[in-house]
Amino acid sequence: MTQDNRPVNLDFDLPAQPQSLVKLAALLREDDINLNAVGALIEADMSFAAAVMKAVNSPLYGLKGRVQSVQQAVTYLGVREISAIAYETGLQAAFPQVPQLVAVWERASIRGLLMGRLAQALSMEAWSAHTAGLFEECGKAVLYRHSPEIYAPMLASARDDAHLVELERTAFGCGHDDVGANLCEAWGLTPAAVASVRHHINIHTTMRLPRVSHRYICVLSALAHTIVNDPAQLDDVAMKLAPQAMLDQTSLLRGLHRVKDKIDEALGNA
Repeated sequence: MTQDNRPVNLDFDLPAQPQSLVKLAALLREDDINLNAVGALIEADMSFAAAVMKAVNSPLYGLKGRVQSVQQAVTYLGVREISAIAYETGLQAAFPQVPQLVAVWERASIRGLLMGRLAQALSMEAWSAHTAGLFEECGKAVLYRHSPEIYAPMLASARDDAHLVELERTAFGCGHDDVGANLCEAWGLTPAAVASVRHHINIHTTMRLPRVSHRYICVLSALAHTIVNDPAQLDDVAMKLAPQAMLDQTSLLRGLHRVKDKIDEALGNA
């Protein structure tokens, strides 16, 4: 049962977490993370290594031409952002490579980066925030994989995600928010990331936070969503949500605009 006590059907065939990510997760759980071991693990997986090199030399990271190896990328950007690129690559590879999901993965990439950097700027748990952003819409990929002939037209016709969830619940007995949270749990994401994925639709539409621990990640989800979809409302959204998560509004706004300005500058120089 979900928070609003609706019955849901979560009997879907979830893709297994790739073994490379299982090993990476074990390294990330260590108290003293071995940077060389993380770099070596990613270098050993050709798809991960290629994705890291492509990403870090894109304008978004501001390092174009400066990074020649995965180990250099780890040095420049740190373990979190490099590991997140590996997670992003593994997540996409677990699903059909179809045009209907391209926009889902594009949004996941920028949202994960935004949420991770916002968390870092505000001295919050950045790994949970980054992975929550990456996985926020992953339930759409699960539903597409489960029934492409039903889900593709549904995905194309929905007015927005709130409408899409209504259609999903009618057809499948659950929404992509529920299914996505289930995949997050199966892949070992933190409870805070799982909660953000599970509740993101309701948060974005009502501007009310669920009664869960680490609610700040839910705030970051709403802020990233607003940056991408309606940046003019960014300050208003921050002011509404900060008190609900007991965050200082001034500090939140300062960190928020610092991160947004840096990413806007990077994209503007593309």
